[in-house]
Amino acid sequence: MIPIRIDFPFKIRVVESLPIQLPDGTILSAKAWLPVTDTPVPAVLEYLPYRKRDGTRARDQGLHGYLAGFGYAAIRLDIRGMGDSEGTLHDEYTHTEQQDGVDAIAWLAGQDWCDGQIAMIGISWSGFNGLQIAALQPPALKTVITLGSTDDRYATDVHYIGGCLSKDNLDWSATMMAQNDLPPDPEIVGPKWREMWLERIHANEPWSHIWMAHQRRDAYWQQGSICQDFAKVTIPVYAISGWADNYSEAIPRLLANLKGPRLGLIGPWAHSFPHDVAVEPAIGWLQEALRWLDHWLKGRDTGIMREPMLRAWMQDSVPPKTCYTSRPGRWVGEAIWPSPHITDTTFALNPNHRLGGPPEPGEAGINSPLWVGAGAGEIGRYGNDADWPGDQRADDAGSLVFTTAPLSEPLEILGAARLHITFTSDKPWALAAVRLNDVAPNGASIRVALGVLNLTHRNSPEFPDPLEPGKLHHATIELDDIAHHFPAGHRIAIALSTTYWPIAWPSPELATLTIRLDQSHLTLPIRPPRPEDAKLRAFDAAEEAENSPTITRTVAATHPRQVIRDLITGRMTVDFPRWTYEIDYLDTGTTFTSEGYARFQITLDDPLSAETICEYKVALKRPDVTAGHHSRTRMTCDATHFQLETELHVTEDGVEIFKRNWHRRIPRDFI
Repeated sequence: MIPIRIDFPFKIRVVESLPIQLPDGTILSAKAWLPVTDTPVPAVLEYLPYRKRDGTRARDQGLHGYLAGFGYAAIRLDIRGMGDSEGTLHDEYTHTEQQDGVDAIAWLAGQDWCDGQIAMIGISWSGFNGLQIAALQPPALKTVITLGSTDDRYATDVHYIGGCLSKDNLDWSATMMAQNDLPPDPEIVGPKWREMWLERIHANEPWSHIWMAHQRRDAYWQQGSICQDFAKVTIPVYAISGWADNYSEAIPRLLANLKGPRLGLIGPWAHSFPHDVAVEPAIGWLQEALRWLDHWLKGRDTGIMREPMLRAWMQDSVPPKTCYTSRPGRWVGEAIWPSPHITDTTFALNPNHRLGGPPEPGEAGINSPLWVGAGAGEIGRYGNDADWPGDQRADDAGSLVFTTAPLSEPLEILGAARLHITFTSDKPWALAAVRLNDVAPNGASIRVALGVLNLTHRNSPEFPDPLEPGKLHHATIELDDIAHHFPAGHRIAIALSTTYWPIAWPSPELATLTIRLDQSHLTLPIRPPRPEDAKLRAFDAAEEAENSPTITRTVAATHPRQVIRDLITGRMTVDFPRWTYEIDYLDTGTTFTSEGYARFQITLDDPLSAETICEYKVALKRPDVTAGHHSRTRMTCDATHFQLETELHVTEDGVEIFKRNWHRRIPRDFI
């Protein structure tokens, strides 16, 4: 339990329904926590689709009530077509969503309780659109606090990681499809609620149809990726993530490329706010947010801008597990990024699977079986059981592995490792999955970082080109940024595989890569320990305001987390349960129930047998009505196309009111 703070400088009043009318007449629905004062105050906006009345309600007041208690107008806004906002939603991070945000900021700045200054704050979706709206430069927007987000929608979100089709691409589409079908609350929108609901249902279509139609980094993905032009973001940015989160690598890129005032913070956390964590240690992050906001919006000298540009948790080595509730380590700081204290150090790939020493001539080949990656865990982790990769020795058996001698002294890295390879391929399409591992003296191996690359994207993710079989090619696979301490006596290992199912969809044919060893090497960003780290200011203890009253019950997963290998048929099944719970919102009389799963199946000698199934059952029960959603999506492939089949059922009080089926056949575009 997070300690609850009850004493604040300001009393607050809660406005459950704050309608914001946009220039086109659409009304977006907000909830506001306003400090009781006669003086206008800055506003802090969180803008996302996840339904403020019955989606994020369980945590909203803890965050926004806290900020309001310290003198900020805290605003939680549903985007168009979601929650209690009018209109329909057709995709994520659209031009319309971004322009609505610009218009909402102008509206907020004009209210008599606002002093005309706006900050944006948010994790995940609202971390994304905070950066995207900052790039549009609305005059009233003065700063952004972004958590668990990215500057690159294509390669470092959940769609095409390294140009490889991510397991989460279809999964996330199915998740949002279930969200998109839910009705607004009659208590907020009035009698038109059912008309709004039916409009949403008829407009709802699997977003995977859009995402699968854009398999390369084209203009669709460039829109909303601020890395296209970092110079457009001129206001101060505070960027936060955790090493267990999919988005941590965005923080060093933002620090390196933004030109305005900026700070970065990376802890051991999963996809969460740093004060409300599944992976300890938690910190008093809301106090840090206030220090940032007070500096930029109230002109107070909080000292935050005299602290290091990057604070990161240097993780200690631990035994491999599929779930961690804490990660030991220490805080380190870098005054600027990239840091002059970090040295890229080269380790040669040598014969006999040796890593390091002078480069020696030789070749090594790899054609990985399709079971490599079955124990990889999730891409974006939430701190759930079996989210993490376990012992890497199983995947190493199907990989090309190079290992150092035992380290004579500890070694620490901070940043992104890179594997540079010169290779030939016997197939025109292939992928490379690279794992940096920490091998203990007893042989146990923990995955430190991962990188995947669609090798047809080796020169450009926008203009892929096939591999000419037998010809020498060059590629650099960049791994996730990480801070890690390798103890003395441990060994550093790099593992290369040509499959990583289900994290990455396999190439149409199993490819053999032959690595030219004396022209290939690993680069590690080595950071020697620095005495200044011990003098870093300690974070306060975590705290928040009291949240809305809820009761949460666990729902038994229909497809618990498991990996099943049929040794007779060669069929392998990997299951992930999804959003399986029931929650009562006591102050609104609403019960939300969800159960879902994502299943990944493949026959171990046939990459064209790959199959993904995502199924969701969601029910939203109010005193006067129960809305139900049931959808099932299946994706398969052949050598030239993907096939997507989706079935949707929507019910009202148990009676089906809408049904639809979709069938799509989409060409493979170098995937």
